[in-house]
Amino acid sequence: MPEAIIRGVPLNYLVVGDQGPWVAFTPGSRRPYGELVPLAQAVAGAGYRVLLHDRRNCGASGVAIEPIGSEHEIWADDLKELSASLGIDRIYAGGSSAGARLALLFALRHPTLVQGLLLWRVTGGRHAAEKLAHQYYGQFQDLARSGGMEAVCTSEHFAECIRERPANRERLMAMRVDDFWATMEMWRKRFLADADLPVVGATEEQLRALKVPACICAGNDMIHTPETARKVAGLIAESQLYDDLVSKRADDDLLETWDVAEWKVAEPRLAAIFTDFMRQRGVRAA
Repeated sequence: MPEAIIRGVPLNYLVVGDQGPWVAFTPGSRRPYGELVPLAQAVAGAGYRVLLHDRRNCGASGVAIEPIGSEHEIWADDLKELSASLGIDRIYAGGSSAGARLALLFALRHPTLVQGLLLWRVTGGRHAAEKLAHQYYGQFQDLARSGGMEAVCTSEHFAECIRERPANRERLMAMRVDDFWATMEMWRKRFLADADLPVVGATEEQLRALKVPACICAGNDMIHTPETARKVAGLIAESQLYDDLVSKRADDDLLETWDVAEWKVAEPRLAAIFTDFMRQRGVRAA
């Protein structure tokens, strides 16, 4: 697969489609982009080009634990530079969960590049923030303190990064535990600071200020609550909300975690919703 050196870090990427307006999709958590290939192929089949990439610290891209902003701010700025390297000047930014946070921050930090937002399973609420802050950061801080960088390297996530790109082990092992821990702590605190915002990653004021159209597909679990999707849709002036892509559940009867199989079944409709949304706004397919 092709890769680009973005701000000193090799990023693994894939372009699906040969012509048409650009779309970028990013998956949730720190998962690699592979799960989004079928969705990208469906959207590309409707006449668009879709950019997928493994973010730094994910998949087959390089590991770089650097205190230069929140992790999602870093990812958003990396996407800007990756897009520029490919000659992309306007793009629909989309993603699921962590990918949705990246897309929102991309729109907030680089508004002239964004034609619109395609979001699903948006994350919000104190329960989500506290659980994910430990999953993304706290658990690795604990490992570093108890077993050093060797323990970090053998964790499930970073072991996979090393399998995909063996040089990642050398980069991790070269880090001082205190520096790794401090960066993870900064990222953890930045994440927790968003616990009471409408959505993790953006304030009410920032969402109201967005001048791009947004298509939002609600989740049905305790991390990606339908209430969060309703809040985001209510704050972004030009937005469409779909709350029935997966089974509708009451706010007091949500799944503990998202149902991967249910979302997979919904993928063709998700692709259709997104392509229709772009066409309605004059973003014509090739």
